[in-house]
Amino acid sequence: MSSPEVVAVNRAIPIPMLLSLALLSAIAPLAIDMYLPGLPELGDDLHTSPSMVQLTLTTFMLGLAAGQLLMGPLSDSLGRRRPLLLGTVLLIVAGIGCALAPSIEVLIGFRFMQGLTGGIGVVVARAVIADRTSGDRSAKLFSIMMIITSAAPVVAPLLGGALIGPIGWRGIFVVLVGLAVVMLVSVLAFVPETLPTQRRHTFDAGTVADNMRAVVGNRRYLGYTATFAVGFGAMFAYISASPFVIQDLMGFSPGAFSLLFALNAVGIGIAGTINTRLVGRVRPERMLAVGVGLLVTVGVAMLLTVLLAPGVHWLLLTLMFCLTSSFGFTAGNATALALGQVHQRAGSGSAVLGTSQFVIGAIVPPLVGIGGGTSATPMAVVVLGCTLLSAAAFATTLRRDPCTETEVLAES
Repeated sequence: MSSPEVVAVNRAIPIPMLLSLALLSAIAPLAIDMYLPGLPELGDDLHTSPSMVQLTLTTFMLGLAAGQLLMGPLSDSLGRRRPLLLGTVLLIVAGIGCALAPSIEVLIGFRFMQGLTGGIGVVVARAVIADRTSGDRSAKLFSIMMIITSAAPVVAPLLGGALIGPIGWRGIFVVLVGLAVVMLVSVLAFVPETLPTQRRHTFDAGTVADNMRAVVGNRRYLGYTATFAVGFGAMFAYISASPFVIQDLMGFSPGAFSLLFALNAVGIGIAGTINTRLVGRVRPERMLAVGVGLLVTVGVAMLLTVLLAPGVHWLLLTLMFCLTSSFGFTAGNATALALGQVHQRAGSGSAVLGTSQFVIGAIVPPLVGIGGGTSATPMAVVVLGCTLLSAAAFATTLRRDPCTETEVLAES
């Protein structure tokens, strides 16, 4: 007779529910990228310096990481739905505060709150999928989620650039409030509670600490998490360096850069689609091995290109596309395999995974900026370093433990 644990992870996720979870995950890149074209106007309106304006982005990223780290363990105790509803309501409040902020200090505070509450949606969305699915099905759903959410970095800069003129930077935050309202309605309508009472943990400091120790003590979970997070670091090295490399070094216009950036983001979606079709016929571990191998190959080729053929811009642009596409074979599989190791603590596992991703994302930009926009070499070095570290992390998962949490669940 099947245990409740096994039944819980074999229930289907309807399309409306999956789309709602994807929107929860997409709100973070939308909130990061949509207002970027309005940063100069924002600084003028609030009579502040560019460095203070940049703090609105930094504090959002810090809030995003903190929201995931705090809410993951909490959702293992309270369930998924209540924290998700509370977080979405507070996200609406934070967006209104950003739109009405009378000073840069107030805006910075509300941007931190916006990141904090946006992080709740990101971490709980992953935990919901881990509650309902496992194995190949989980890898497929995470890949579909990635295809949907990869549209956000494509749409956000283009949408922000089109809206900043008519509605200004405050109007951008009003649009984000509207999206948060849509999120709230979709959660109410389509996202039920997915964590049964019998699988919840008591919420106290000791239990939370025990859950986090169990998660970070799982060697294979840490291996898959590091594979994902450091692989994201390689892609973020490209994202943070590309405006300078493509515009200043290669001489492309801002409009051409936007199109090239969008094309590379589409590459993630294409790779995710291919990955989704292969899941079920090819094990997620093998697909992840392919993705990591492609990342390393592209990293080596990118460094050789900038050192030996720095003027061959088309080749470097092609490798940038291959880099982002390769991550499309890595993200969904690594996420599914990581959370599959900690099914009983999916919230805590999702929190550590998401926080690791954004910590790496915060470390990378200063490293690729060492060249001051005059060389692509720092970008290529950081990309290669991240891909090699991602491969090393994946290698730690290849030796099987005598017994993992996943195997215990399968035998229950």
